Amino acid sequence: MATALNQSKGARVGCDIGGTFTDIVLAMPDGRLFVNKTSTTPDSLGRAIVQGLQSLIDQAGIRPEDITEIVHGTTTASNTILQKVGANTGVLTTEGFRDVLEIGRIRTPTMFDLAWKKPQPLATRRWRRGIRERIAADGSVVAALDVNQLVEETGELVAEGVNAIAICFLNSYINPAHELQAKTVLQKRFPGVLFSVSCEVLPEIKEYERTSTTVVNAYILPAMRTYLARLREDLQAMGIEASLQVMASNGGMMGIGAASDKPVFAVASGPAGGVAGAARIGALGGNDDMIVFDMGGTTAKAAIVVKGQPSLTNEYEFRDGISAPSRFVKGGGYVLKVPAIDIAEVGAGGGSIAWIDAGGLLCVGPESAGAAPGPACYGKGNDRPTVTDANMALGYLNPQALAGGSLPVDPALSARAIDRHVGGPLKMDTLAAAHGIRHLANVSMARAIRAVTVERGLDPRDMSMIAFGGGGPLHAVAVARILGIRRVLAPIMAGVFCSAGMLSADAEHNFVKAVLRPLDACVHGDLARILSTLDDQGYTVLSGEGYRGSAARVSHYADVRYLGQSSELTVPLRSAAVDGEVLAQLAADFNALYQQTFGYSSEEPLELVNLRVSAHGTSPHRLDFGQCRVDTSALQGTEGERQVSFAPGEAPRTTRVMPRAGVGAERIAGPLVIESYDTTIVVPPGCFAHADAIGNIIIDIEEASA
Repeated sequence: MATALNQSKGARVGCDIGGTFTDIVLAMPDGRLFVNKTSTTPDSLGRAIVQGLQSLIDQAGIRPEDITEIVHGTTTASNTILQKVGANTGVLTTEGFRDVLEIGRIRTPTMFDLAWKKPQPLATRRWRRGIRERIAADGSVVAALDVNQLVEETGELVAEGVNAIAICFLNSYINPAHELQAKTVLQKRFPGVLFSVSCEVLPEIKEYERTSTTVVNAYILPAMRTYLARLREDLQAMGIEASLQVMASNGGMMGIGAASDKPVFAVASGPAGGVAGAARIGALGGNDDMIVFDMGGTTAKAAIVVKGQPSLTNEYEFRDGISAPSRFVKGGGYVLKVPAIDIAEVGAGGGSIAWIDAGGLLCVGPESAGAAPGPACYGKGNDRPTVTDANMALGYLNPQALAGGSLPVDPALSARAIDRHVGGPLKMDTLAAAHGIRHLANVSMARAIRAVTVERGLDPRDMSMIAFGGGGPLHAVAVARILGIRRVLAPIMAGVFCSAGMLSADAEHNFVKAVLRPLDACVHGDLARILSTLDDQGYTVLSGEGYRGSAARVSHYADVRYLGQSSELTVPLRSAAVDGEVLAQLAADFNALYQQTFGYSSEEPLELVNLRVSAHGTSPHRLDFGQCRVDTSALQGTEGERQVSFAPGEAPRTTRVMPRAGVGAERIAGPLVIESYDTTIVVPPGCFAHADAIGNIIIDIEEASA
């Protein structure tokens, strides 16, 4: 396994599997970057990685063995949940708590949606069994674990085809003895079954959240292990023996071993890489507060970077392929109480299909044409219009081919699909219908941005937007105008930026220990010992991944709430050497954060819920956006003019088209279309574009409307 110490001798690879394209970035030790976009292969996701990687190896003129690290963002976990193709999952829980998953939070995501249906639990009721045992809230044993019943119930589940089991006993977060005993017994008796134990996945209070997270982990465990093992085999067949890292939902990396045991921490794997990269790009340009806008082929995502750091959450819901922070949406999906970048996601991407509902209204998404058959203009069998087809009909996209000429397109197919399914039924011409499709997508994406700005008390007009993904720079200015944003940044390698961002990330692992004690009753020595134990766990995991000495560091946090509340806020802990001064500072920091979050604070006594440690593995060989040099072939594009329609009801305008390599420091007035291998950047009338010292394209919007 390559370690953090030897990566400087070889090339590193970042790869992100999307619903339409698989994006790969190859970073050479001398700072050169090569990029590739390959159509995703839904039947075998790893095949697209192998194909794209082989192309980059040939392009860079290196050998497979020259690659020392691969950082991978995968949709395997999220797709497994979305498509309901996970393991036959059983649940072993304390007798009397069999229906925790069914009861949930006893609420719905919307008040007046009479057609809403509660998500079906990933573990059906017949495969959830109550086991005789009981541990009290203080950790004392009320009733011993009935091992005979445990084995009997598990045997029945296995006989019915259950191949993954979540073990979630009451109060195991404070005393895990019964869960660990059950795991030891069952692994010996049923070696072919995978077990997910809540005290190892999420040792925190809140029975439903802990059970839900552990069940999701069990549900996706076989698929993730199979996928990663197959990918490893495919890479080895190419001659690549590199360290394989998986992007975690929190914007850090985790080793293949951790990802194989706890895949629940990588459900939001791909989008996190882009946000991590955006924070680093922003720091280079002095933009500490930024809106992150990522539009791909299937969905569009929004997040924020505040004071140079991505906004994080300790809990979110996965629902119908859309994740949302749980402080705003409750009961709509499967709760994952894991650290994650706070991302709002909507089903509006380049492949999102436009359709007319029963009431005659135009709708866009969430259904997507995906990679196969793709938008109508691909000519692969889809005759329904997508957002990409609307952009093609309006003249924004190259009418001959996309992805550097590797993907031929036919604009006539786009126009035909729009006329048949939208223009005809609504009695509109092609351009008007295309503008309608594009505008609906833009409004939907603006809604996602509002979810991470306005709904958090932030004014988007005070922030810049960084836009990436294949469609981000194509729609960025239009979305920014809806929100009143005045500046948009299209970063280098915008179309494959999530993959590039992964190469800039550090390894990160999180550890937690429940405390549940009034803050003024905490014993300083006890807290210091807990933190020391968590530190040791962090350093051990990092050491196993090759991060030792100065390459390994830890940071400390505390979950605090007012006594009697059911939810808490995570506050940085100033020192692990806990004393009265440290706890007093913790209380002051919590009150300040509470005031910032909710608009008020209180003099009520505080309760310390959990102590957390985040272990980071750093390397001087992470991608430095300020020093990288993108291969010139990725910056090439068409040069000339074409007719582009910028507004409904107005005649198309003759618009300059130029390659990204031709944009320099001098401001160029729109209208302008900038093409590159991986994306298209649209600069409408009333806007000005230039390149900064790094190579990012900056678009200043002179005409913005809220």
